[in-house]
Formats: sequence, C-alpha cells, structure tokens
Amino acid sequence: MAEASVSPCPSAEDNMAAKQPPPLMKKHSQTDLVSRLKTRKILGVGGEDDDGEVHRSKISQVLGNEIKFAVREPLGLRVWQFLSAMLFSSVAIMALALPDQLYDAVFDGAEVTSKTPIRLYGGALLSISLIMWNALYTAEKVIIRWTLLTEACYFGVQSLVVTATLAETGLMPLGTLLLLASRLLFVIVSIYYYYQVGRKPKKV
Repeated sequence: MAEASVSPCPSAEDNMAAKQPPPLMKKHSQTDLVSRLKTRKILGVGGEDDDGEVHRSKISQVLGNEIKFAVREPLGLRVWQFLSAMLFSSVAIMALALPDQLYDAVFDGAEVTSKTPIRLYGGALLSISLIMWNALYTAEKVIIRWTLLTEACYFGVQSLVVTATLAETGLMPLGTLLLLASRLLFVIVSIYYYYQVGRKPKKV
C-alpha cells in the first residue's frame, strides 16, 4: 500500500515574508530642482515683493530685511534724526527748568502769566524726544517714517500757533520771525526724508 505524500504546511514566518510589500522608494525632494521650485512657489518666496526685495525664506519675507534697507537709507538721515532728538531734548529741558527764559526767547520780552502750560509743553516735548532717540537706532522703515511725520506735524502746528499769537498781539519781533523760518525749514526737511524713506527702489 503506497504511502500518501503529504506536503509540508508553510510556517507563519513564511506567510509574513510572502505578504511583506516591497520597500518604498524614497524621493529626495531636496535635491529635485522641480520640487524645490514648486515648494518655493507655493510658499511665495524667491520672487520680488512690492519693495523690489528678493526674500530667500518666508521668515525674511514676513519680518523684512533690515540689512538691505541700511544700505539704501537716504544720505544724512541719521544726522537729521540726531539733530532732531537733540533739539527736542534741549527745548524740553529748558521748558521744564527755565520756563521764563524760554518764553522770553520766543516772544521777545513778553510777560509770563503762568509757568504751568510751559512746563506741560516741556513734558510733552520730552516724551517725543524719547521716541526720537529710539528711532535713531532702528532700521525699520515704518518707525522712521512715523517719527519723521510726527516731527513735521509738530513743527507745522507750532508755526501756526506762533503765527496766531503774533497776529493777536500785533508784535513782530525778529527772533520770533527767525523761529518761524527755522520751523518751516524743519517741516520741509522732515517731509523730504519721510518721502525718501518710503520710496520704492528702482528695479534694474
């Protein structure tokens, strides 16, 4: 009687090995030029923005590039910021410490009725001067432009107030006229730098 041949049953390890899928091929996207260009296009980097700057990363696009602005800042801007901060600080200290002398220098011998408004004026100037000093050490366009605009508005309003006061008193002292002329000059210079800082660079 012939013996029936029995085939050996496959083990569990053989079944798992048979069902194991082939290893996946990893795609090196960092070395793939097309993939890198698609990624940069999706992120919105690599092209020029409204200011003509080419950003290498999303971080520089959001935060801005201070180094490039430092190269293109207008000639004499830092000197003007320093002079403005010194002017505001000196007038503020004089208004706080010597209100009589400041009023006499502006209105040429007019009598001071109250020192409190002059000291309040000095306190306001001192606050503005702190902003001026901080703007001197920054490279942010927005902060510098707002500081210059604040300066131009201040000198413009001061010129109007002094002119109205002279019209009421009917006096035209030489010192006050020189003060008005200097204030108008300060307005022009501040507006000039305000425009220069906000200018977009020419595209080559």
